This record gives sequence, structure tokens and C-alpha cells, in this order.
Amino acid sequence: MNLRDKLRGLLVRLYARRVEGHLDHAQVPKHIGVIMDGNRRWAKAAGSSTVHGHRAGAEKIEEFLGWCSETDVEVVTLWLLSTDNFDRAEEELVPLLGIIEDVVRTLAADGRWRVHHVGTPDLLPSPMQTALKEAEEATAHVDGILVNVAIGYGGRQEIADAVRSMILDAHDKGVAMEDLADSVTVDAIGRHLYTGDQPDPDLVIRTSGEQRLSGFMLWQTAHAEYYFCEVFWPAFRKVDFLRALRDYAARHRRYGG
Repeated sequence: MNLRDKLRGLLVRLYARRVEGHLDHAQVPKHIGVIMDGNRRWAKAAGSSTVHGHRAGAEKIEEFLGWCSETDVEVVTLWLLSTDNFDRAEEELVPLLGIIEDVVRTLAADGRWRVHHVGTPDLLPSPMQTALKEAEEATAHVDGILVNVAIGYGGRQEIADAVRSMILDAHDKGVAMEDLADSVTVDAIGRHLYTGDQPDPDLVIRTSGEQRLSGFMLWQTAHAEYYFCEVFWPAFRKVDFLRALRDYAARHRRYGG
């Protein structure tokens, strides 16, 4: 690292401390959703492989959760693999699944996070399903940040699964069809989502400069605030995180009022 890079790093750290010092912890979002985008473009810009980009993105996760633990964030949802990602070439998808499985096991072994899977388990290979089940069981007692790992996740699929679950639940209870129709409410569907017993996200962060949700938590983010960051996920810094929190705290959430 040359002198210029050292000075730049020092200035960034000083600026981060200044932003953190002015952060109102009473205005920190309780639930943050993260669309971790840009691994492949980061790797390409660095002249490296796609797999290396995914590994670098995976390594950023624990660092990010550490920043969250320094605030009053209670729930974090990390979008690790979408249902659309299964269309990627096998030479990318297979290593990516292995990297994500390692992430799940690492989060569980850390001891600070309570891991919860959101997504469709049947879409995932058996080793991944096993890793997720073991992670949830091993961390069920942890009194730390609840970390939703969105793997094999699609927003439309989640809503479809919620409606299906609601119908099956009513059928098991012997509810008549006309009564079932009357029971279809926003709250009823919400209770059958993957995150049915959790607060909705207050803030959604998407890296890499893309300004769209791509199907991320379509139901739960109806009133969320969005923060789009130009930096690729592997290069996401604490100062970028603090800027997102500062931006969120400066907004006036009116919920349609």
C-alpha cells in the first residue's frame, strides 16, 4: 500500500468516526434488508474470477453484521441467492452454492447471530437444506441479531407460498370455502410469510448502483425506505453503512399520511 492509499484510508476512517458521532441511535432502523449486488462486476474490475468475487462478497457479511451490532439494529435480511439465480451457468452456480453454504455454517458457528432461512427449501440441494436446518437449530437460543438468510428466495414466490400455506391451514381446520374467502386479509397473508412473526424492514440497502428491488421482500417493504449505494458489495465500507443510517434518520416517514 502506497502513501496515497494510506492517507485515503485514514481520511475515510476519520470521516466515518465523525458520521458515527453524529448518528442518532434513536433513529436507527430496527430491520435492515440488504441486496448485496456487484460481486461479479467487482471481480471483473479487479481482473479476477467470478468465484473470487462471490468469495469476497461472502467475507464482507460478518464485517457488515459487526457494524449492525454496534447500533440498535435487531433484524438483518441478507439476500444471498434469488430464485432467478438458478438460471446461471453451472460453472458459476455450483461454486456459489458452496460459498453460500459456508456462509451459513460460519454465521451459525460465530455465536452472535440467530440464523433463520427465508426462501423455498425444496429448490435447494440437500447439503444446503441440511446446513440451514442445523444453523437454525444451533442458534435458536442466541440473543443476538436475527439474521434472515434469503436463499432460493423470490418475492412473488413468497406471496404464493403464503397464500398456499393459509389455504392449507384453513383446510386442516375444516374451514368452509366461503369462510376462507372472508378470512383473506392483509394481516392473515402477512402471518404466513417467511418472516410472519418479524417486523417489516425499515430500510433496504442495495449496492452496485442498481435502483430496483428485483423482487426483494415485495410484501414487507411496502413502507420501507430505500438506500441505493454506488459501491459494489465486496467494497462496501463502514462509512457507506453509516451514510445509509444517516440518510434514513434524516427522512420523515409518513406511511401515506
